[in-house]
Amino acid sequence: MNDSSAENPDSSSRAGGGVFATTHWTAVVAAGQSNSQQAAVALEELCHTYWYPLYAFIRRQGHSREDAEDLTQGFFARLLEKNYLEGVTSDKGKFRAFLLMAVKRFMANEWDRTQRQKRGGGILPLSLDWQDADSRYLINPADHLSPDKLYDRAWAVVVLERVVTRLRDENKAEGKAALYDQLKAFLMMGKNDIPYAQAAETLKMTEGAIRVAVHRLRRRYRELLRDEIGQTLANPAQADEEMEALFNALAGN
Repeated sequence: MNDSSAENPDSSSRAGGGVFATTHWTAVVAAGQSNSQQAAVALEELCHTYWYPLYAFIRRQGHSREDAEDLTQGFFARLLEKNYLEGVTSDKGKFRAFLLMAVKRFMANEWDRTQRQKRGGGILPLSLDWQDADSRYLINPADHLSPDKLYDRAWAVVVLERVVTRLRDENKAEGKAALYDQLKAFLMMGKNDIPYAQAAETLKMTEGAIRVAVHRLRRRYRELLRDEIGQTLANPAQADEEMEALFNALAGN
């Protein structure tokens, strides 16, 4: 795939659409022990995006909904303290792995302290949709998965949700919302399974035009997927490896 944003992660791309010249996790890692404001903002944004897999991990370990909420809140309160950026080094290449390691350490060391705190006390570092979180957890079909594997699966789902949302918003901004709504189901289909003729009839377009539109949509989907994953890696060149890991997680492997 010819994706200039992936090949040059230090340049600003329309896929990123954000504030930082570097990917978010790269900004955190590069800051090291400097406690830079840019790194703190980048870390908070990443946490706000990827908090649900942590909640699912904690729930799968047998904690109640209320305890999982308390633990997740307590973890982020600690993580987002400025001095927590100390010790973040380049060996922590994947934000997914770093976050899981950090929450395991937190739960081992902080459970008693968290339990002694009154529920709702203090300032919440993130505004999180707890009702939605437990609804998502309860409908999760992968009951056989270990907490670690469920965490990876939930992470993969969040990534894909983010990518689909970005793709939808881009098409809406370009005045292609109706076309996107008709073609979005083809993103996950094999090329040989896509009913081009049927879509052409529905949209009153030629089959050739539909094929071009689907090709462009799927290409942009892949670009956004690489960009979204790249934001969680210290080295965006690892995007292919991380994509493979996340698709394996979705398959329950």
